[in-house]
Parts: sequence; structure tokens; C-alpha cells
Amino acid sequence: MLSRLLPLLSTTLLYLIYYLISTFKFDVQIKTSAIPYDFLLQLAVSYTLYALSKRQWIFLVIQALLMGLLYVGNAIKISFFGGPIMPDDAYALRSLLLILEGWRFFAAAIPLAAIASLLLFNFTMRHWSSYLASLFAILLGLTIVYQPLMIVEPLDKYLGNSVWDQRSNYLWHGATLYSLQEGARYFALADRPPDMDEAHEAAQNLLSGLPEPVEEEKPFTPRNIHLVLLESFWDPNGLKKARYSGNPLAPEFRKLWKSAGYSHALTPVFGGYTANSEFEVLCGFPVTKDNVKFERQLLNKVPCLPHILADQGYRTVASHPNVPVFWNRVNAYERMGFQTYWSLDDFVQDDMNREFMSDATLFRQVLEKISPTLAAKQPILDYIVTYFGHWNYPLSDSRPNKIKSASPVEEVTTYANTVYYKSREVMDFIKKMQQTDPDGIIVVFGDHLPFLGENFAGYVDSGVLASSRSEFTPEMFKFYVSTPMIVIDGKRGPVKFGSLPLYQVPGLLLNLLHYKEPSILDYTRPLPGLRVRPLPGLHFDLLDDGKIEVCKEPPYSETCRKSAQWLADVTVVGNDLFIGRQVTRPKPSEPALPMEEPDRNKEEAEKVTVPD
Repeated sequence: MLSRLLPLLSTTLLYLIYYLISTFKFDVQIKTSAIPYDFLLQLAVSYTLYALSKRQWIFLVIQALLMGLLYVGNAIKISFFGGPIMPDDAYALRSLLLILEGWRFFAAAIPLAAIASLLLFNFTMRHWSSYLASLFAILLGLTIVYQPLMIVEPLDKYLGNSVWDQRSNYLWHGATLYSLQEGARYFALADRPPDMDEAHEAAQNLLSGLPEPVEEEKPFTPRNIHLVLLESFWDPNGLKKARYSGNPLAPEFRKLWKSAGYSHALTPVFGGYTANSEFEVLCGFPVTKDNVKFERQLLNKVPCLPHILADQGYRTVASHPNVPVFWNRVNAYERMGFQTYWSLDDFVQDDMNREFMSDATLFRQVLEKISPTLAAKQPILDYIVTYFGHWNYPLSDSRPNKIKSASPVEEVTTYANTVYYKSREVMDFIKKMQQTDPDGIIVVFGDHLPFLGENFAGYVDSGVLASSRSEFTPEMFKFYVSTPMIVIDGKRGPVKFGSLPLYQVPGLLLNLLHYKEPSILDYTRPLPGLRVRPLPGLHFDLLDDGKIEVCKEPPYSETCRKSAQWLADVTVVGNDLFIGRQVTRPKPSEPALPMEEPDRNKEEAEKVTVPD
């Protein structure tokens, strides 16, 4: 009798322990009304696991690990990034393990390895309850994959769902119920390649609204482009309560930024997922979901900016001092059109901040590598992704702390010292490039805002963000994704463009080169009078008069209705180009809707050849 009650007793005890940890350690408290449903579902999972277990003590270990992953793991992600674990995070796991070192790697890897090995070791089918549990697990799995709406629709109807606020969904449903609901939704709303008619209709909608060019036609003029993504680069002076002892941002950088009108990039992510900012700035299409586009949504070879320039005789080079396979960059870069990819082992690791290569040595070594191309007068797309500036903002002995802060949040101070060096090192790079390549186009931008404490603590302290996205004002949504961006148009100097979504940067660069051939970037040219910044579950419109209109759920205003329809068409065309048959792929000097259908690229395992 006691053995039959074991799952009930253990589930009750573990639920209580993890609930208290989530509440008091991470300030993530599941609503009381959600506990009965969530607990009963977790109890069903526990009895299923128990029925398939040989030994009770191993069952208890597995249960403790699984529930810890669900309840504490979700609380940690919410406190760091503002939202719970999503199904697509499973595909990001490999990249997470690649970036962790020392005890952090083992802290993440050991529980996962333990769960997998113990499940296999403890599995049994010796009792009728084992067969019943297996039947339940298999039926549930098949339903989630093949009939997900049978789960999603009743749960949404009776328990509710917020399209744009996953944190609230988690708090109102609980970890187990939330995981079931969103797991089924993942399969119900999975991106799919559109059929030919659907793709052509969406493409026609996007192209028919384009304004006629009014500028005088100028011939295409190849010039070098130096495109630099600065890891977690942002201006911390907006944190008034930090009361910094000095200005973290280099005076020369601020002067240059002022001459550019304090222009900003509107990024698709906060605190991480750099690859999504890369996707936008290279391919010109917005990221709308909480997943990494490089991992599973870039299956085809696509004429992104590197591909377009390579066809015009450019050498296209990507440089990033990380392991080459991180975020699937090896395949992603090749499919976008990069001819060369220099990763960690291609650089001399002579100036490191723990495992992060300094920007100074990265810039110096890249310039050395591309100097023969510059000397030969071959145009180049020189794309650099920095690594220094990554959380938790370590510095080497050669970079002592310069800035102090009154903030109780540790990252507010450590980040300011990181920016102190990053801003000075990027200014040295800009000055060097202007001397070496005075006609070249130089672009520097931050990929996302930095992580400054759990639940946006460093930002909340200064009143620039609320502790939850559900409490954000329209101005906060814009602040949440705004990073410094400077575009220097050769000898003409900085370009003033205000706040620009990252996915519209490739179009801006081609305009500076006077490139007029049809391209996939035509599909994402801005709607008249506004700029659209999608975020997972919502988007906001930045109007020409400076107003911000946040579009969450229907019924929409007229402006939101137009931008929502535009986004829907962009999504269809994007799915066709990146994972579909590419019937909307333009061809140079031909209409933007080709009649012939190119074969879909099926070589998903292709690798980039890195030349010496």
C-alpha cells in the first residue's frame, strides 16, 4: 500500500520544494488557481514513470531531476530572459553546452546525462501497469505530434492563452500543464513550406505596395563593407540610478554616434540568441518567433546579402572567434553566401578575457587577413561578430575596472566596465579602417541589450523597464530592443536613419551601393509611414511622427491591421525562400516573381571550406 502512495507523496513534497525555490529565489510564483490542474497532471506523469521503473530509489532520483528541470529550470530562464522554456530551446541545447565551461558545463550536462541514463537503466515492462503506462505515454505523444489541436483548443478555451505573454501563460498554468500546452502548440503552428499559389499571392501583396523610386538612377558602385556585430553592446548611461563614477562609453564613440543622430538598431532579441540578429542583418527578413533561425529555419541556399554581393564579384568573409558549429554557423554562413568563415582556431588567442577573445586582437587579426584583398582592390564584405562582452562580462588583468556604480545589481557594474573597453576598441577599429579604406562603408551595432540581473533588475531599478513584459509600456518595448548603430558611408560620413529594424539594414547597404537589381530584400521594404518590429507573439509599429503602437492581439487598430497583414505575407515568402521551394526567388534583371521553380537545396550537411 505504501509503495502505491510513493508517487503521491514524492510529487507533493517535490512540488512544494520547487514551488518555494521558484517563488523566493527567482520571484517566479505560479498562481494558486493553477496548482490543482498542474499538480494533477504532474501526478499522472509521476505514476507513469513509476510504473515503468524497476527500483523505487531510482524513480525518486529521476523524478527529482525532471521536476527540477521543469520548475526550477523555467524559473531560471524567466528570471534571465523574461520567458519560460519553449520547445525550440531543445534545439538550442547543443549550443548552450558548447558555450559553458568549467562547473557551469557540468551543472547543465550532469542532470541531463543522469536523466537519460537512469531512464534507460531503470526501465521495465514486468507488470500490467507498465503496459498501461506505456500505452498512455505513446497515445499522448502521438496526439501531441499528429493531432495537437485536440490538446491546444480545449486548453486554450478553458484555461486561456496569451499569444504575446508567455511568462503569464506559465504563471497561470504551471510548469507541467504549460509544457503540455506549448508542446502541442509547437506542432500545431510549426512553420511549413507554402504551396506555389500561396507564396505567389503573398509576394505579390508585398511588391504591389512598393513606392516608385524617385531618386535619380545611379550605376552600381562596388565598395567595401565592414559590418561589425558588437556582442551585447549598449549605452549604460540610460541607467540613472546606477550613478556611475565615470562615463562608460568612450567620448569619441559618443561624438561619432551623435553625428549619426544617435541612431539605433531595433533588434529581434533580448539578452541572447545573437544568431537571430545575424539572420536579420544578413538576410533582410524579420525573426518573429522564439527560436534560432540558423538551427532549423535556414535549409536552403538563399540570396542573402553575402550571396548578392558575391555575385557582383565581392569576396565575402565572416569572422567569429567561437567554435565554428555554434548556432549551426558553419552551414548557415555557407547557405547565405559566405565564401570564407574564420572561427576560433583561425585566430591567435593572444588577448583573452577568460574564454572570450578581446575585440582589439580580433579586429587587428581580421585586418591582417583581409589586407591582401584590400590591396588587390577586390571589393569585400567583411563581416565580424565579436565575442567579448558576453555575460558574465569577465575582464583580463590587462583591463582593470575603471567604473564604479551604486547599483546593488552586480552586472550593472561589470557590464559598464566591459563597455568601457569595447567602445574604445571599436573606435580604434573605425579610425584604422577609415585610414586604410576611406571609401568603405562601416557599420557597427549591438546585437541585443545585455543581461543585467534577474527579472530585468538593473533596468527596473532605473525605471526604464518593468519586471515583466506584461507591464511594459510602448516606450519600454522600444527600449527593450534598441541598441546603438552607426553607419558610416565612406567619406560622406555617418548616416542619420533614426531607429531601424535590423532586417532593413541589408537594404540600406545595397542602396548606398546603388544596387537596383531585384532581390529578396524588396519583400521587406518598409510600409509607408511606419517601421515594424516583430517580437515573439506581438509586434510594434514605429510611426514617422515618433509614436509607438504595440500590436498584441486582435481586434487590431487600422495601423496594426496593415502591419499584421504585411508580417503574415513576409512570413509566407520567408518560409518559401528559407525552407520551401523558392518559387518567389528573384533573378537579376528579371521580374521579382520568376516563372521557373529552382530545385530545393537538400544538402543540409554541407560544410564551409575555410581557406588558408
